Amino acid sequence: MPIMINLDVMLAKRKMRSKELAEAIGITEQNLSILKTGKAKALRFATLEAICKALQCQPGDLLEYTQTTSKVGF
Repeated sequence: MPIMINLDVMLAKRKMRSKELAEAIGITEQNLSILKTGKAKALRFATLEAICKALQCQPGDLLEYTQTTSKVGF
């Protein structure tokens, strides 16, 4: 997937554990893990806002676009 989620990086920079973040934003640790590993199919803006607030960062600190070279039939 060309959208990478750098949640681990921000957690390390803020010296925060996943469990702490999950509790702070009101989601389960399992759902946070799905998001961290890039297996999530969608991300609600409310969740993104809560993560940014808890980690004191911008959405661009968490999300990164990487261009893929595979061709898609458009």
